[in-house]
Amino acid sequence: MTNGISRRGFLGTTAGAAALSVAGLQPAHAAFPERGLTVVVPYSAGGGSDVSARLLARDLEPIFGKPVTVENRVGGGGWVGWGSLAASKPDGYTIGYINAPSMFAGYLDKSQGGNRRENLESFTPLINHVVDPNLWAVKPDSKFKTVKDVLDEAKRRPGHLTLNGGGYGTDDHVAMLGISANTGTSFQIVHFRGTPEGKTQVLGGNIDIFACNVSEVAEDIKAGQFRVLGVMAAERSPYIPNAPTFREQGYNEVWSVSRGIAAPAGLPADVEAALIGFLEKTIASPAHKAKAEALALDPRIIKGADYRKFLKDNEQATKKLMNW
Repeated sequence: MTNGISRRGFLGTTAGAAALSVAGLQPAHAAFPERGLTVVVPYSAGGGSDVSARLLARDLEPIFGKPVTVENRVGGGGWVGWGSLAASKPDGYTIGYINAPSMFAGYLDKSQGGNRRENLESFTPLINHVVDPNLWAVKPDSKFKTVKDVLDEAKRRPGHLTLNGGGYGTDDHVAMLGISANTGTSFQIVHFRGTPEGKTQVLGGNIDIFACNVSEVAEDIKAGQFRVLGVMAAERSPYIPNAPTFREQGYNEVWSVSRGIAAPAGLPADVEAALIGFLEKTIASPAHKAKAEALALDPRIIKGADYRKFLKDNEQATKKLMNW
């Protein structure tokens, strides 16, 4: 007895069943994002990186459409956080703040144990957020009035003057080493877990020179807690316009940190494009720019392939400068 189904009908029915079965086992890829986003910050709460990242996270959340959570993963000159970011699943739901040149020493400087397996290629750079110039400041009653005063003292007493740092190879440390090489001076750098701790030590008289970024001290300067010796920028900062630059004082020292966002390597191209879109829309918004400037931060968008090149060029320049 036959059931009346033709061969063509049987094949069609079988194919349809198979398709349903496959569809049931492998549902279509869901639209990104489906859930909340974690932003890893490799430095302690209250420092420039943390403040910048939290500002970005707050303004990103309504554009991303899901919760955006900041997590501070501190230690190892930033590499506790960066290492965990590199090891995260490249699905777009874990991104992190990366700092250049601060991140390079951890894998470039072999003399200091820089032999970790992670490096710049362990990440998918997405977009730069801000650029923050370095500076040196002192307590208001310090005997040092100018950059020259500090450098003259450092020449008279090599390795005696102390500066704070946020970890080996961070931007403050690299700037100090560059200045030392250019001026024939040497300093003693004391590393702390973050800028807030270093600030406390300087105010307490335990450290001579406060090495930091403009955004980390602008409000303290306006309040009279610190006096700037020099800003390491090509021109005066609009956030502390009365503070002279190193260049004005005869020292061609221009140093800064760039803070941006990256994901783990291997991020799917469509997710990468989506994240860059969300982040660019946030950073470029007038409201975000106004909030950033109120915190003495300078938003500067560099995205995608251009950001990768920017970081690679920065890496190679730092490597050459530091003989790494």
